[in-house]
Amino acid sequence: MNDEPAGFAATGHDSDRRLLGDRLKQAREYLGLKQEDVAKHLSIPRTALSNIEAGQRKVDALELSRMSKLYQRPLNWFTNDTEVDVTEVPSEVAHVARAAASLSSQDRQELARFADFLKSRAKSKVTSNG
Repeated sequence: MNDEPAGFAATGHDSDRRLLGDRLKQAREYLGLKQEDVAKHLSIPRTALSNIEAGQRKVDALELSRMSKLYQRPLNWFTNDTEVDVTEVPSEVAHVARAAASLSSQDRQELARFADFLKSRAKSKVTSNG
């Protein structure tokens, strides 16, 4: 029995699932996270995450939302069908992102506050010199 509505081919949905799975895997690997860690965070088996990344399992909206937050990417980054490249950020930023992924939620919040402080300090230097 086919779950697809009459007149709709499964291949379009399959390729969309594969694209989404590829982006989820790319974002996870970019942060240096293991499938086991993400699966625990989502409260799903590691094999389910593996199937999601392979495009063999659908991901529900709540799972995608939680992965989006964990991977620090907007939802449309995963669902947009245009080409994306996670390597477009400087290597220092990538290093900080990978390091931050292993921190506690409280420590990541502190890191975010520190980043905001550095941005405001840089702006005040430009204002006072300009």
